[in-house]
Formats: sequence, C-alpha cells, structure tokens
Amino acid sequence: MLKESVGKKLRERREQLNLTQREVAEKLGVAQPVYQRFEKGIYECNYDQLYALCNIFDISADYLLGITEY
Repeated sequence: MLKESVGKKLRERREQLNLTQREVAEKLGVAQPVYQRFEKGIYECNYDQLYALCNIFDISADYLLGITEY
C-alpha cells in the first residue's frame, strides 16, 4: 500500500514539474524502467534514492511517505 501511495505522489509531482520519467531517471542515476517501477509501486527506492527524489522534486520525505500533507 505504501509503495503505491509513494508512486502516485512521485508521478503527480513529476507531472506538476513537467518532467519525463526519463529526465527524472537520469537525475536519479537509474534506468527509466526502474524509475517507472517506482511510480507504479512495484519497486521501493532505497534511502539514497529517497533523498535524491526529495531534492529533485523539492518535497519532504514526510510528504512522500504520507506523514504530512506537503
């Protein structure tokens, strides 16, 4: 359930910033299919990736994990 929630927030924020999955994957240092699986809730990101995603999307880990509203 958490993976799907995180994935949905990743997709929504990526779309708000008008970024492609490929662009985010490049910034994150992973292949586009790997990032796509994060958004689909198939894969979980590790701590380093979580930190990087928060920086890329300018969001907090608390928001991404559903602890806070933003």
